[in-house]
Amino acid sequence: MSETTPETPGSAPVVLDVWCELQCPDCHAALDDVRALRARYGDRLDIRLRHFPLEKHKHAYAAAQAAEEAFGQGRGWPYVEAVLARTEELGERGERVLLDAARELGLDAEEFDTALIDGRHLLIVDADQAEGKAIGVTGTPTYVIDGERLDGGKSQAGLRARIEEIADRLLGA
Repeated sequence: MSETTPETPGSAPVVLDVWCELQCPDCHAALDDVRALRARYGDRLDIRLRHFPLEKHKHAYAAAQAAEEAFGQGRGWPYVEAVLARTEELGERGERVLLDAARELGLDAEEFDTALIDGRHLLIVDADQAEGKAIGVTGTPTYVIDGERLDGGKSQAGLRARIEEIADRLLGA
């Protein structure tokens, strides 16, 4: 839409920011909710991965950069899901897991390796983390929809229902 065309209510997708860390077991557990939201809303809900690597997970920062490379190669969410399925292995084997996941998805693993070395995605990860801190994100997963922050790090219970309630209101459903 151009800036001069007024938007009709419910025409633009609702944005759901998911503050995530790819070495976080709670983020892995939250994937079922993300999949269910994607299935229910399709393109009407823009689910955006936002990076919030935690210091306690030493490979999370590299994983965030690798995820950005996967988005750049057109397979971001499949890559995120593949890495989250291996949080324990990532902790044990480190960055090799990131490259293995890229290869398995048919991505250019050499480009992943280069991206991790040259730091081309550092600014995106750093900006996400800074924004997360500024809005009060302290752990992962944390969701933000329509300005409301929902902390899933302590419990996922009821969060998907709350997100759906907000999304339905915003979409006029």
